[in-house]
Amino acid sequence: MRDMEIKRFNFPHTVPLVQWQDGSVRVQNSRVTLETIVIRMQVGDTVERIHSGFPTVSVSQIREILAWYFDNQADVDEYIRQGQEEFERILQRIESQPGYKKVSREELLRRKAQLIKT
Repeated sequence: MRDMEIKRFNFPHTVPLVQWQDGSVRVQNSRVTLETIVIRMQVGDTVERIHSGFPTVSVSQIREILAWYFDNQADVDEYIRQGQEEFERILQRIESQPGYKKVSREELLRRKAQLIKT
């Protein structure tokens, strides 16, 4: 997933997060990412609203994740920033391909925004 050195986290057993081999951090037993939970909170969603968008993640799990996030905010924000930079690098590589069309970038950005909204 990421070409750069992957930040590794050690989660206390009380925090329902796991880091996959590709470096992504996800809620245990789900595909919901840490970035998704954090970004939804940053745009003003309540814990209950996040849960309604991602019902496989319980309200208590979201609260534990956000509490851990606030205790580790600098590291997590850096992790998210690096992921966004990697996304931009990949997008630039795709855009530099012969035959790439501007519509494709707009579509990728729309899909990214949609993923964050849900």
